[in-house]
Amino acid sequence: MKKMMKGFTLIELMIVVAIIGILAAIAIPNFVKFQARSKQSEAKANLKAMFTAEKAFSAEKDRFSTLTGEIGFSPERNNRYAYFVGPGAGLTKRSDVTGKEVALSTDTGIEYDQFKYGGATPSPFVPGDLNTAPATPCTTTVAGIFTDALTSGPAWSGIANGQVDNDSTTDIWTISTANRVAASATTCDSSGAANPGGEPLVENNDVNR
Repeated sequence: MKKMMKGFTLIELMIVVAIIGILAAIAIPNFVKFQARSKQSEAKANLKAMFTAEKAFSAEKDRFSTLTGEIGFSPERNNRYAYFVGPGAGLTKRSDVTGKEVALSTDTGIEYDQFKYGGATPSPFVPGDLNTAPATPCTTTVAGIFTDALTSGPAWSGIANGQVDNDSTTDIWTISTANRVAASATTCDSSGAANPGGEPLVENNDVNR
């Protein structure tokens, strides 16, 4: 006699598919958020490099600078964030069709890598939004040199403005030589946080929005 080969019933298969669907619905959003958080490490690493370059320049010249070339700040290509060492619209171009970087001695920042990520309207990579120094709701920080309210001496701040997901808002980080306290406000993602000099601070955490 032949043995009867038993398989899965249609109901059993449907139950398995339903379980997989539920697990996927739970896991995928968390994975996307984790992926976006990992992209934020670029901003934190490059802002620390910017801070180190600024401090080294200050130690040698006894002043701060708002020029990327003068302090020697040039992050690796494929950058999702635009970086601002000082005020002004003079940014090192990373949009050339040949992939070549176009830098001037007067540049006060670095564009996001438009050659890599392109430019689009609407989101995510809108050159006008990313390559413009953003408002900073937590510290009202501006890119460049300012007077430290605590020490009454000169201080410096830098900004990173990037796109880590697919919505229209951007991810904003700042760093400063001054010790700062983030504003206690509902619009501030670092509400009330103490931020020592040299530590990146998230002004607008796009991952949580």
